[in-house]
Amino acid sequence: MNRTTNLVPARIRNTTFLYVAESPGKGRGVFTEKRILSGELIEACPVLLFDDGEDVRHIDATPLGNYYYRWKEGINALALGYGSLYNHSYHPNAYYRRNYENQTLEIIALRDIAPGEEILINYNGDPSCKDPLWFPCLE
Repeated sequence: MNRTTNLVPARIRNTTFLYVAESPGKGRGVFTEKRILSGELIEACPVLLFDDGEDVRHIDATPLGNYYYRWKEGINALALGYGSLYNHSYHPNAYYRRNYENQTLEIIALRDIAPGEEILINYNGDPSCKDPLWFPCLE
């Protein structure tokens, strides 16, 4: 392989319509190639569950510490698929909900989302919540 080749592809596919690309000021983000309708399930992300305590201390010491969700009291989840790559916004176009029975994190459209648009969620869980996060936000 040519060592000067960019090893990070411009797009990484998981579904027929989602892709990961550069998000200005945010690193990578999840985008759509097709129109998504309000209320539509965008992705059902399988999760890996782990306990608070020693598990969290180990994970927080790695880059994965910024990519997991609180599943329920004492339990956390690392979302697979694109689940841990959705960026935050205080004006999201999607939200997430925990599906405990299927052990998936579901990403659902809050409004119609146009092709080429980044899919954004509010990391606080409630799409209208303006509480500060653990990192400075661009908004």
